[in-house]
Parts: sequence; C-alpha cells; structure tokens
Amino acid sequence: MEIQPYVFFDGRCDEALSFYTDKLGAEVMFKMQYKDAPPDAGHSVDPKFENKVMHASVKLGSTILMVSDDCMSESVTHEGFRLSLTADDLAHGEKLFNALAEGGTVNMPWQATFWSQGFGMVTDKFGIGWMVTIPQAN
Repeated sequence: MEIQPYVFFDGRCDEALSFYTDKLGAEVMFKMQYKDAPPDAGHSVDPKFENKVMHASVKLGSTILMVSDDCMSESVTHEGFRLSLTADDLAHGEKLFNALAEGGTVNMPWQATFWSQGFGMVTDKFGIGWMVTIPQAN
C-alpha cells in the first residue's frame, strides 16, 4: 500500500506542471485534458474546462504526484497540508526552496534548525504549501 498525493488546481494545472518541470525537475508521465475523455450522457463538462487538465501523473524524485484542474467546485483551497520535499544536500535544498518561493510566499525562511542542516516552508505561486528539508546526518 502507498499514499500518493493528488493536488487540484484552479485552472492553472498546465502552468503548475511547467513550473514544477522547470524548477524541480519533475517529469510529466501522463496528461489528459477534459476534452479527451469519452462522452458521458449523464455528466457534461463545462466547455471552459475542455482544454484544462483532467488528470496528470508527475514524477518528482521517486514520488508520483497526481494533479488536475478541479471542475467540480467553485474554488480550490490548499489548507491543512503541505508537501514535504527532501533534498539530497544543503545546496540542492536551498535551490529547490528558492525555486518554489519564486512568486510565492516564504512561511519560514531557509535555515538550519535543531533537526536539520536546512529547512524552510514556502507556499508556491499556486497556493501549494511545501516543506523543504535536508535529512539529519547520522
């Protein structure tokens, strides 16, 4: 059994995918737009979503993150959770933190803590909360 995060975006999923690919080295494994889904007589999709992302799978390191543009609700919120990103080393962690901070909000600056050589919290420009950390050396 494994848990895979599924993150919904408010119409900006394609932009987020490009950002994460460029800044984090993410790899889009699969992407489907709403217009590519087979017709369903019982449920029609609002035409404004035709070119939006219905589902995508993105590889970040060894994790698969699933994403979509939410066509089911009026607004998307990202409260009550953060994605935790573990970097290889201090320089890599700071680079990832700074990339996620571009256009976003730093919630806790990148710094050494009692539990890590480098740790910081940021909310990216899409409203996704991240914690970037370096594993504690043994």
